[in-house]
Amino acid sequence: MNRTDRLMAIVSLLQSKKQMNATQIATHFGMSERTIYRDLRAMDEIGVPIAFEPDKGYYIVGGYFLPPISLTAEEANAFALVAPIVLRFADRSIHQHFTSALDKIKMVLSPAQRAKLEETQVNTQHYLPKIYEHLLPDTHWLAPIQTAILNKNILCLSYETAEKVPSIRDVEPIGLIFYSLNWHLVAWCHLRQDYRDFRTSRIQNLKVSMMPFRKTDHISLGDYLAEIEQQTTT
Repeated sequence: MNRTDRLMAIVSLLQSKKQMNATQIATHFGMSERTIYRDLRAMDEIGVPIAFEPDKGYYIVGGYFLPPISLTAEEANAFALVAPIVLRFADRSIHQHFTSALDKIKMVLSPAQRAKLEETQVNTQHYLPKIYEHLLPDTHWLAPIQTAILNKNILCLSYETAEKVPSIRDVEPIGLIFYSLNWHLVAWCHLRQDYRDFRTSRIQNLKVSMMPFRKTDHISLGDYLAEIEQQTTT
């Protein structure tokens, strides 16, 4: 990676994180901290608004936007590789967004790169026996669930349990997990006063309310999964 590409990569990295110290940035790029400090100074000199917070690290000041950059053929082909998986295992609410994003990626490629990406798409398929197709997600809830997670809004669910019992739940979503060929919503359930796992294919209706979370000390999705893992191994 040449220096120009690395500077742009550092900007992208800092935009995707809250804060990172020089050691973390250096480890990410396999460079020395001395090199990273020089890069940070160079970025400041060309007008990238980098700030530093003691004990936390560097960050990009809010409002700064890095214009679109060209992708390498390998980076673009990575999207083509996962496209069949996204279109097969995501739900209808995600398909349109993913297709639109991939179209935008194609727009920044040269004609030759775009042709190669499209050839990669043709030569990359995903096979699942028909016997399992009925298990695949057939909903359109993932996008609004993601919105509620980010905005910390309560979701109002009409849900059908595994025993076909209808239920109305107000929940505070903390994350989505994919397992057993289904997407699962992990959320704090006001009815049960505990975290619950809702299979999205059993959601009959969903509304993102304007009400903020009532609970202020939610467990992270990572900690929730760690607890589940501990329970299954003890």
